[in-house]
Amino acid sequence: MTSPHQSMDDTTRQARSGLLGGWVRHLVNDVFFLLLLAVLVVLSVFSPGRIADYPALVDWPTIAALTGLLALTKGLELSGALDHAGHWLTARMHGERAVAVCLVLTAALLSMMLTNDVALFVVVPLTLGICRLTGLPLSRLVILEALAVNAGSMLTPIGNPQNLFLWQLSGVSFLEFVVHMLPLVLMLLALLLALTCVLFGRRSIRAETATPPGRLDRSLFWWSLALYVPFLLATDLHHVELAALTVLAVFLLLRRAVLARIDWGLLLVFVLMFIDLRLLAGLAIVRDAMQVLGLEQARHLYLAAIAASQLVSNVPAAIALVEYSRDWRVIAYGVNVGGFGLLVGSMANLIALRLCGERKAWLEFHWYAIPFLGIATVLGYALLFG
Repeated sequence: MTSPHQSMDDTTRQARSGLLGGWVRHLVNDVFFLLLLAVLVVLSVFSPGRIADYPALVDWPTIAALTGLLALTKGLELSGALDHAGHWLTARMHGERAVAVCLVLTAALLSMMLTNDVALFVVVPLTLGICRLTGLPLSRLVILEALAVNAGSMLTPIGNPQNLFLWQLSGVSFLEFVVHMLPLVLMLLALLLALTCVLFGRRSIRAETATPPGRLDRSLFWWSLALYVPFLLATDLHHVELAALTVLAVFLLLRRAVLARIDWGLLLVFVLMFIDLRLLAGLAIVRDAMQVLGLEQARHLYLAAIAASQLVSNVPAAIALVEYSRDWRVIAYGVNVGGFGLLVGSMANLIALRLCGERKAWLEFHWYAIPFLGIATVLGYALLFG
């Protein structure tokens, strides 16, 4: 005869098995993950001696920071707070254009103050709830939010990792960095808001008021919110691993369901990305190509920063280019502009589309991001060399 305790254990095991199976199925259907894995396999076959060095190629502080942010934002999401915020917003804004502009501006402003990744972790789940309520096109909104955080985060030294790196390298003040980036940011945000107004009309929207927001888990909400600022402060003080472990420990004790719902596959994608990109950057053919680009010329440096970002993402591009030039002003423009265009240009792009969850968004993203890259390239060039 099966005891209640045994039945509960069986149920728990089945739930865990279901979650694990879901993660595996999601990764198997993830084209970007499969591409990264294929590149790693090829590189490992040709250089098996490097396999032991793979863990050292991963930027573990970044992985730790991402883990903590995923846990905190998942806590906010599961608390129901974002669902309530979505109802509140849609109850006060009755036009699809007003809602879209509000979300895009919120994403841009948060990215200036918190970082582009954090902005997406807050805004995209909110957008998911609003789109469920109103029927607004989810993928289009999330794509615009991805462009918004790339544009907004370039303003401040703390907006994204490449800015923080270049700011520390340059030795300039916070204000001087902002003043240098401000003209480009203003132009790009104006362009983005104009695009948002074109894509979303004044059609009235109405939330399904017959479906009220779910229950608000106040305890989970306040715990998630209370951990946010200490986590960011500890990360800024270079204690990110301890901060991430603390966040995970708190949720393990209080709300294990939060940890079960984290997108652990996203962390695996980032680990593979670090390994692949750094292995490719270490190839002799890549190093030789960098030598013949004439990076001592500012114009070449700017265009190379954009092109490199399209190949290896803007953070590794910034780190690589300072080995050939210390012109932080040109590199900052180049790698930030390079965040647009192809998906790999910025890690924020990957995060946005993963959080979106719609497969069509991966292709649709490039319909907007590539033309935006072309315009941003011209504007940046004119500001630097015009």
